[in-house]
Amino acid sequence: MIFIPPNPAQHAAIAATLPPVNLLIGERSLGRGSGGTFSHRNTATGQFQMDIPMAGRDEVVMAVAAARAAYPAWRAMKPVQRRQILDRFADLIDQNMERFTQIAVVENGIPLSTMVHGMAPRISAWVRYYAGWADKIEGLVTGASPAGHFEYTVPEPYGVIGHIITWNAPLLSLAMKVPPSLAVGNTVVIKPAQSTPFSSQLFAELALEAGVPPGVINVLPGGVAAGAALVSHPGVDKISFTGGPEAARAIMRAASDTLKPLVFELGGKSANIVFPDVDIASTAAYCATFGLSNSGQGCALPTRLIIHEAVYEPFLEALQATVEQLPYGDPLNENVIVGPMVDTKASGRVLDMIGAARAGNVGRFLAGGTAVQGQGNFIQPTLIADTDPYASIAQKEVFGPVLCAFKVRDENEAVALANATEYGLAAYVQTNDLNVSQRLIHRLHAGTVYINRATPALHPASPFGGVGLSGFGREGGKAGLDEFIRIKGVGVSVMPE
Repeated sequence: MIFIPPNPAQHAAIAATLPPVNLLIGERSLGRGSGGTFSHRNTATGQFQMDIPMAGRDEVVMAVAAARAAYPAWRAMKPVQRRQILDRFADLIDQNMERFTQIAVVENGIPLSTMVHGMAPRISAWVRYYAGWADKIEGLVTGASPAGHFEYTVPEPYGVIGHIITWNAPLLSLAMKVPPSLAVGNTVVIKPAQSTPFSSQLFAELALEAGVPPGVINVLPGGVAAGAALVSHPGVDKISFTGGPEAARAIMRAASDTLKPLVFELGGKSANIVFPDVDIASTAAYCATFGLSNSGQGCALPTRLIIHEAVYEPFLEALQATVEQLPYGDPLNENVIVGPMVDTKASGRVLDMIGAARAGNVGRFLAGGTAVQGQGNFIQPTLIADTDPYASIAQKEVFGPVLCAFKVRDENEAVALANATEYGLAAYVQTNDLNVSQRLIHRLHAGTVYINRATPALHPASPFGGVGLSGFGREGGKAGLDEFIRIKGVGVSVMPE
């Protein structure tokens, strides 16, 4: 395996350009919060980068009040004006994309290659897409009678939306959640993860520069206490959360007192079914590279490789060769696919899962499976063959650089194994047989199915979300817009003269 150690001086130079993080509440920018501080460290080098002020319940109360105060004017603004502001916002994002990219790499260790060729180009596209919807929200005439009675619908914003942002792709999460909320007239309180506050800081600053009024966007870096206060606050009308099932359950309990509606984009354990008619070399390269990208820290990554027995062994050989040749290490190196884990807690958790799999003899370790000693939170890209399908590492979301391979006899066994998990975010199918792919689209228990080396392009017009433990509700497209709209019914009787 090719390990590329990080260059501490290069990382420190970028860290010196990080924006100061404050709590953005209405017109105020607070340098401290009641939640204390978080010592942010570069996950690739371990270097201290900044003390982050943390919001607590007091700041949540202030931010919700600011959002509610700003709501009437933002809702009343002409939709074309909201569209124009969001278009200017997209322009500013484009102008600052290199800055966003560098921030992302030293913020959570996402490889530069992933940002430049994957996430970065999508951000402004999401803002522009939802800017275009701002002046196109329509109601419907739902019924009429000759007697002069008719009914119609009025789409309305919810009010204040609480957005709890994921740490593994914070900029993409912001782009998927905030623009549709603003386009239809909501105001927002954003709680980024404590480990990834810098993306949200710059995102909000550019929104204000574009003309979003103070109070329409409020940003509160914080931990569990801030999130719990935001969810339980009666002044928050809806919560959109991206994260894990355990946190989602806690949010549901906290939201139950106010019967607050929720959108959940949670974890995944996506299957990738490989049939015998594929090109082995290119498909194996795709399966390994994509499945291990960003150190496996992606909810929709295909980490369960379900391979037809007719090509199982040659496909494993090609997989192993690719995994062993993947450059991993310094996320600032443009050749690196697999960077560091987000922190020592995450790397320890993944190593514990790998250790338990070794001890339980749940499969053949063909590559990786160990940490890089003395080099940050790096774990070797790992491939396990002949995996016990009911072992923990095959059922639980690892969120680390681990691929599990399984052998199946036919399509039915492949589908049964693919669906044998509580998750249902995405599924992948590799075949040149149109009939097989079309059958599996309907048979696989997943929110999205990707065919033939497709990846979640996350085009803003395409809805994205899961079933089962992967959550409910959708982000993207008209479905993602509708999550932040309430429909009011109106009935009118025209009285005779």
